Amino acid sequence: MFAAPSMVGLLLGAASNACCSRSADFFMSLQLGILLALLCAAASNLSFLYKHRGASTACTVDIRHPFATARSLWSQRWFAIGMLIGLGAWLLHVAAISLAPLSVVQVVLSSGLVLLAVMADRLFGFKVGKRQWWGLGLTFLGLALLAITLPASHGANSAFSVSAMIAFEAGLFGLGALCIMGPRLGGKAEHHGVMLAAAAGILFGVCNLGVKAMTGIVGDGGAIAILLSPWLWCALVASAAAFYASARSLQDGDAVPVIAITGTAANIATIAGGIIVFGDPLPGDALGIVVQAVAFVLVIVASALTPAPVRAARRASGASAPAAGASAQAAA
Repeated sequence: MFAAPSMVGLLLGAASNACCSRSADFFMSLQLGILLALLCAAASNLSFLYKHRGASTACTVDIRHPFATARSLWSQRWFAIGMLIGLGAWLLHVAAISLAPLSVVQVVLSSGLVLLAVMADRLFGFKVGKRQWWGLGLTFLGLALLAITLPASHGANSAFSVSAMIAFEAGLFGLGALCIMGPRLGGKAEHHGVMLAAAAGILFGVCNLGVKAMTGIVGDGGAIAILLSPWLWCALVASAAAFYASARSLQDGDAVPVIAITGTAANIATIAGGIIVFGDPLPGDALGIVVQAVAFVLVIVASALTPAPVRAARRASGASAPAAGASAQAAA
């Protein structure tokens, strides 16, 4: 007499338990992805700072001689150490985006801007000025506002629209090429390092989107599907171009603004790709959309506020040179 209601109750209980289990698994996956993203941010900043130290002593990057340029860069011990640390950061990033939504991971990586200033000031002897702190702080605030307004997403979300991916990555490639060709198009020579940094960040964004697409492909078709995937080759081409653009930007510009602009460009390109290509959710109300618009404006203003840093050692050497000249004149 009571068997049917009991069976219904058991089925409802089992369904509820399965739903709670899936929610708990997603929560654990999300938290682990965020932790890996934080570790990636710290490792990425350390990698760039070491690469800046090595690139400054290498021969000038010339894309017309790619192998000689790469050999010169890799022969510098600090650059090689930075590249190895960067490889570790990249592996952490791949693991993070396989566990959490792409836009969430990139917003967490934005916290690395604060770490960048502290590491550059304390570990590498860069003098981070007040305007620079303001610029980095506004960039972090803008990206944090993006994080606050992003609706909750369920799952790592590796499914994507092929047409949207083709159009978006083609647009990023074109924008990156414009930044690289900036001086030939009338851009000021003193801004070349910053423009190359933006180009490198955009191309790193192309690579990030390709890797995110492959995290879904590997689950469906295995390693063979990845080798046959066009997104692998897009990621490889973008990564190679970003390597040379980033190295030259570290030679032409100062470390903190160049690294900050590279990271910011990569974050914005990847967050936008997560929303447009992978369907990460947007705010559902007018307030959220307005806050996101303000966040992007803050990032743009921050880029203008970030002046070139002054390395303490360079300041000291610059101050000692006139003193030495004055002593020589007095002796004469």
